[in-house]
Amino acid sequence: MSLEAMLDVLGSALVLAGAFFALTAAIGLVRLPDVLNRMHAASKPQSLGFVLLCAGLALVLREPAATTMLVLAAGLQLVTAPAATQMMGKAAYRTGQFRSDLVVVDDHTPDSDDEPDEDRDDDAETR
Repeated sequence: MSLEAMLDVLGSALVLAGAFFALTAAIGLVRLPDVLNRMHAASKPQSLGFVLLCAGLALVLREPAATTMLVLAAGLQLVTAPAATQMMGKAAYRTGQFRSDLVVVDDHTPDSDDEPDEDRDDDAETR
């Protein structure tokens, strides 16, 4: 088996794996119960699927211009998807658009132990 044939097979396998992860993300968006769960399906498997798809296409096409564009697209995907889902999660939490019975640990509640006491003013001692 020649090197080009092996690269074609590997590229095809990566494209199929990327398509599987993208399909998993789409099913997760439809089937998961609330926005906090759906944002994971929108970012994690979808991002991995897109990167695998780009890697597979780069191996199959083997053109420097196409590979450069695919690396750029995958890099932008890896930068923007986590930021977008972080903002989605914050907005959903602030507006109460999530199922609180599914949240195991909520670090943002007012009665959390991590919050500093309002009666204590550490800055007043340093002034």
